[in-house]
Amino acid sequence: MKKKIQHILAGREKQITKEDTVRQPLPHIDFRFANPFVVLHHMGPKEVKPGQELRIHPHPHRGFAPVTFQLQGEGYHKDSAGNSGTIKSGDVQWMFAGKGVLHSEGPTAELLKNGGMQELIQLWINVPKANKWDQPTYQSATKAQQPNVLQQEGVKLRLASGIYDGQTGPIQSITPVISIVGEIAQGKQVQMMATPGYWTLLYIAKGRVNVNQETVGQYNLVVFEKDNEEIIITAEEDTQILYLSAEPIDEPVAAKDNFVMNTAQETNQAIEDYKSGLFGTLEF
Repeated sequence: MKKKIQHILAGREKQITKEDTVRQPLPHIDFRFANPFVVLHHMGPKEVKPGQELRIHPHPHRGFAPVTFQLQGEGYHKDSAGNSGTIKSGDVQWMFAGKGVLHSEGPTAELLKNGGMQELIQLWINVPKANKWDQPTYQSATKAQQPNVLQQEGVKLRLASGIYDGQTGPIQSITPVISIVGEIAQGKQVQMMATPGYWTLLYIAKGRVNVNQETVGQYNLVVFEKDNEEIIITAEEDTQILYLSAEPIDEPVAAKDNFVMNTAQETNQAIEDYKSGLFGTLEF
């Protein structure tokens, strides 16, 4: 049976640094969390002018995985656990902050030098309480490493993580998450199946779609009811989407600043630990 749409959440502009503004459909005033999905930010598309300086300077995280889907341009990552990496259009990076890490991110030096378009989606994926104090890790996957799913002419959907349509995504996640990103040409239709009982989300990064007989425009996040399994997507325009599905984490969520813990006391402790230098140092 078709899944009913529970919410359609519009991405509202939110300033995250002096230079950077994102669209934020999650959390939303009408719907806070679909735990493990805590935050969704869509940055851009924006033009980076040659010689421009743009960077999110070193900042701390604890207790969750910040995940970046690079839609256009190039991004870098470097953290206090010794990890670094560069992702290009279509690539994905999956940093797990664990017990605590500092990281810095932004357009690559080459993109800043030459200019170009920059666009990305960043997702905060929660982990169970039992894993919040694990060691930080970093993974990335190129566009070519992500297998195609639901293949047909005019449909280019890639599986970044999880098991879907007989394929396995290259990213390994503590929290099992099915994440699919890509394009559907105007007039094409795909049938997606979700596990009943799971949180399932659909973000429209570009274009307009009909989802289970309801039209949804770009920069909107669809939150489905947990019951039933079928989602029919028809592209009314050339469309770019992010599809997410995961088993709920039935634990309290206390999110504050750059931390996602289970209690307010734990997030306040994370803030104090950062101020005390327990997250290490990162010169970048």
